[in-house]
Amino acid sequence: MKESTRVMMERIGYTFQEPMLLENALTHSSYANEGNRGLKSNERLEFLGDSVLGFITAGYLFRHGSGQEGELTRLRASLVCEKALSSYARKLGLGDCLLLGRGELRGGGTDRPSILADAFEAVIAAIYLDGGLEPAEAFILPYIKEELSQQRRPQFKDYKTALQEIVQQNPEEQLTYLLVGESGPDHNKQFAVEVHLNSNVIGTGRGRSKKEAEQQAAREALKLMGYDG
Repeated sequence: MKESTRVMMERIGYTFQEPMLLENALTHSSYANEGNRGLKSNERLEFLGDSVLGFITAGYLFRHGSGQEGELTRLRASLVCEKALSSYARKLGLGDCLLLGRGELRGGGTDRPSILADAFEAVIAAIYLDGGLEPAEAFILPYIKEELSQQRRPQFKDYKTALQEIVQQNPEEQLTYLLVGESGPDHNKQFAVEVHLNSNVIGTGRGRSKKEAEQQAAREALKLMGYDG
């Protein structure tokens, strides 16, 4: 067993019955094609890992997410995109265990997002092939949960813009703000506003100006969607 394979196995926290699967997952095509080492690249594992990752992520969002199909699809895409996967790989320290060709090493391949993301998917596939869905899920979910919590944590100062950016992922959806009440004397007026998604009220807010009331309505809508504000 290569030292890089042993180190990565310890970091993953899973003991492979077939360590060659993990070695394969760590082998970039530039290394496999450089001389006659008898090693295959991780490209086929990456293909399988992509599907396993998508399935596990979708299952978790279905069980624990409260959004509709469009929002769940947006969330899944953000959790399994190259940027997110390369971030997971860096947390795992995957780059320094990769088997790369000399050219890729000189070119900074150990920290290239595309290489890291592909290798992370290949590792998922290796775990899945070696032990099944349960250990693959145990490996993936901590990364997914942490990324999801970070996405939901931002403190939005401009709640209206934040809400608009989420809703515009589905072009057929329309946001409107409706003033539904005013109260108090002129020097201390209170305004009440509803924000509608198509014909449905998704948030209400109050403020000393219409703009402030709209912001508070948008903030309530974001909370309804699962975003902290």
